Amino acid sequence: MSQRELAETVGMSQNACWRRLKALNDAGILQGSTARVDRKALGLGLVVFVMLRTRHHSVEWLDEFRRHVQTIPEVVDFFRIGGDYDYLLKVVTETMDSYDSVYQRLISKVELDSVTSYFAMEAIAEQRPLPL
Repeated sequence: MSQRELAETVGMSQNACWRRLKALNDAGILQGSTARVDRKALGLGLVVFVMLRTRHHSVEWLDEFRRHVQTIPEVVDFFRIGGDYDYLLKVVTETMDSYDSVYQRLISKVELDSVTSYFAMEAIAEQRPLPL
């Protein structure tokens, strides 16, 4: 949505809308802007949710693990979670072969107790906006 369309939608002048957006950016509430891209149109047809368990819970191990995972561009979301697993990764890639390459890179640098992969068969709701 353009700034003009946004201003009209919320009932503000363009200048007032620009100042509000700038204030929200300066406050860190808005963190950049993005375009929604059709991953399938780019050949990224495979979505994998990877559940990880580790025996290591030191700050040093976590720092190394975070750095390592962030070098893998196919990992688009990365969470530390509670429950039976310690971490959840969302991987977006082309094929099963390309996911295997991601998997090999993932396990190459840090020791993990278990890696369980769940393959998405259909995206029912994806990249939904925050419920504001």
